[in-house]
Amino acid sequence: MYFFDTYAIIELMKKNLNYERFEDFKIITSVMNIGELYNLILREKGKTEADGWFKNFNFELLEISPEVMINSVYFRHLNKNKDISSTDSVGYTLALKYNLKFLTGDRQFKHLPNVEFVK
Repeated sequence: MYFFDTYAIIELMKKNLNYERFEDFKIITSVMNIGELYNLILREKGKTEADGWFKNFNFELLEISPEVMINSVYFRHLNKNKDISSTDSVGYTLALKYNLKFLTGDRQFKHLPNVEFVK
């Protein structure tokens, strides 16, 4: 099972052939990733399209507990030279907590453990 970061979800939406093998997987992500996706759709397609997507999304959302938040801030601090976003650090921390592979194409994660890196 995988934690889908925003990059991975976008590539699925774009029908990237490299992500084709993940099409039938349950998308597990966080509310922070939902916010990122909504923002991207809002900027590119407008509010009506973003609201329509939000109304119809069907993902499993993992809870961001205070412990997860603290651990993600610490992870980000340890990796400050990699310019990892807060959303990505929370996602990676959630993946570790729930024993999920972190699915991404973000270069900052390419050589980290517990990552399925797909461009």
